[in-house]
Amino acid sequence: MVIWMIILGAAAGFIATRLMNIDANILTTIAIGIGGALIGGLVLRLLLTVMGAAAGLIGAILGALVLIWLWQTYGPK
Repeated sequence: MVIWMIILGAAAGFIATRLMNIDANILTTIAIGIGGALIGGLVLRLLLTVMGAAAGLIGAILGALVLIWLWQTYGPK
């Protein structure tokens, strides 16, 4: 399950950085996506069970978006 979240996270990080117009390098994009996938995947695990893998991708993207927002708001300036 964790490996699946990491794979989904890499894709979610790419999508989230594009949605939020972030110009990040590949490692940062993957790290954001993995972190977001872990956050979103754990929070939305119930949806994953009920609605299938599509909910996992949505949760991963939402988690990555939240992580990017936190990074922009509280990260190094």
